[in-house]
Amino acid sequence: MLEKPKRGVSSVKSSHFRRRERIEKGVLRIVRITGTLGFLVLVLFPFYWMMVSSFKPLEEIMFHPANLGLDLHRIDFSAYREVLFEHGFAEYILNSAYVSLATVVLCLGLAIAGAYAATRLQFRGRSFMSYGILVIYMFPAIVLVVPLYVIFAKFGLRDSLHVLVLVYLAQTLPVALYMLRSYFRNLPLELEYAGLTDGCTRWGVIWRIVLPLSAPALATVALYAFMMAWNEFLFAFMFLDTPEKFTLSRGVVQLSESVHLSKQLVMAASVLVTLPILLLFLLFERHLVRGLTAGAVKG
Repeated sequence: MLEKPKRGVSSVKSSHFRRRERIEKGVLRIVRITGTLGFLVLVLFPFYWMMVSSFKPLEEIMFHPANLGLDLHRIDFSAYREVLFEHGFAEYILNSAYVSLATVVLCLGLAIAGAYAATRLQFRGRSFMSYGILVIYMFPAIVLVVPLYVIFAKFGLRDSLHVLVLVYLAQTLPVALYMLRSYFRNLPLELEYAGLTDGCTRWGVIWRIVLPLSAPALATVALYAFMMAWNEFLFAFMFLDTPEKFTLSRGVVQLSESVHLSKQLVMAASVLVTLPILLLFLLFERHLVRGLTAGAVKG
């Protein structure tokens, strides 16, 4: 006679707990969706406003600044034509592409050799090299720019794109070494021993075995080095004086200082700076995530 009410009470409690659990899951889902949407708005709105402003005529921006919409029948590409061909941004794009690609090639070549040596070869100072490659990041760029400026000015090396490549290489190489070293540690040694047994040299093993297996990490390093060189402004601002040698970030600042009313020109130039990096990130996002998480357990 006493067991029936106990079962009834337990069933009521269990249903109450299930209802409470459903409510909590619903609240968490709402919070997650709201937070995601809020984050997307904060991140994407500046880029959306920048693109919309670059396609609008100047009079519409001045007289209707609060209008965030875009009439597809009134899209104006004159700002892009003027920026590219009248303000020299076609040349700035070539300069930035040269600096970025040169930085990527040099960074990958040196990082592959250095990371492989730090993980596979035995030599004096190996531990110091492995743990000291990130020491340069103890010093912010604003601290390094003044002594570098004095040194390059003394030797007559300023106002050169090659100097920028050297500086960007010094900035990106430590992180590239660290990332590739963590990835190389997880590669099976048996495959390299098999390659050496079959007659491959050490460089042959690296080219035929290590590099194909390290494609995600190499893509991550290349994208990181390219983004750093493409977007960097401080060193380009300090070391470049000739307008024909300006990079995109340096050119945008010059344009914003010289053009006072044509704000759509600055927006068009900003789109030219941002769009290539955005497309590269979307194309190589899978490799980027795999490369960043590689070595997280053992590295």
